[in-house]
Amino acid sequence: MTAEPSPPQATQYQQIHSLVQAEFTIEEGFIEHDVPTFFVTLQPNSKQAFLRLYKQLDPMGLAPFFRKRDDKHVLQIVPKPSVKPSRKTTNIALLLATIATISISGYLLSLGWIQQDPLIGAVMFTTAMMAILGAHEMAHKLAANKHSVEATYPYFIPGIPPLGTFGAIIQQKSLAPNRDALFDLGMSGPVMGFIVTVFVTIVGVQLSQLTFTQPENATFLQVPLLFDFIVAIFPPIGRGTIILLHPVAYAGYIGMIVTMLNLLPTSMLDGGHIAKVLLGDKARTVLSYIAIFALLIIGAWLMAILVLFMLGYPHPGSLDDVSQLSMSRKLVAIALIVIFVLTIAPLYTL
Repeated sequence: MTAEPSPPQATQYQQIHSLVQAEFTIEEGFIEHDVPTFFVTLQPNSKQAFLRLYKQLDPMGLAPFFRKRDDKHVLQIVPKPSVKPSRKTTNIALLLATIATISISGYLLSLGWIQQDPLIGAVMFTTAMMAILGAHEMAHKLAANKHSVEATYPYFIPGIPPLGTFGAIIQQKSLAPNRDALFDLGMSGPVMGFIVTVFVTIVGVQLSQLTFTQPENATFLQVPLLFDFIVAIFPPIGRGTIILLHPVAYAGYIGMIVTMLNLLPTSMLDGGHIAKVLLGDKARTVLSYIAIFALLIIGAWLMAILVLFMLGYPHPGSLDDVSQLSMSRKLVAIALIVIFVLTIAPLYTL
């Protein structure tokens, strides 16, 4: 339904019209379902123009939506949804609980490490795990702050041994301004977590030992290519053909698996954000089903079920879903594919 603005709406409509006209060439303006709507001409500087309009409308409690409808570029101005304040006590409580469960897992992992007090092993494992998870989540938070996206602090999730955690999440309470911002939100966590994971793995492998004898009740991990590269460059101490992993090295292995899972191009995972801005919804949906099949192959049944469940929720995209991703970010996407390949590993043990 379209109509001319009614008298009570006229003043605000004219104000909005002036702001839009200052940034875009308006082909047609009207009210559609009580929403100021404008058909505008797409220009080379539309991305920057949208961001300027976004900042001008924010103090008014309004937000612009930029979409393509058939062969038209449609700009709609809607009220910003109210954001409920987060309770930081919940974040702190979950953080402390997760530190406790990871510490228990680290202690149990360290019981078989005869050259080290299990308590020290627990502290080292917990420090390594929290460094990886904390770096990942805080990178998301910093990216959200940079792009003025409302987001909570991390919610760490306690778990059971041998991991002690099911990771952490940040709740995004507003949409990213454009595709560049959505890409940054998706890639920031995996990249920072990956960097810390590499450092943790190098330290952990150096603390590990080589042996010729298979320890009793040992399980063998099928590690990613990156782990093998680090072992080749920074070999463990001792002699042998079997690596007895130090708990810190195991934390590095977990960090690689977390990176790989988060980069899956599906649903609301970090890789799903990236696939959305690079390839669009149709390709992201196809990749999601491929990812589910791949997860079943590598033994990640629980993750496959979770991804299948998340497919029922459409990706909201960004406020400006018209402007293209910057070239520099497209190059970063290539690096993310390399990281994904380097961290792939089956999740079952031998």
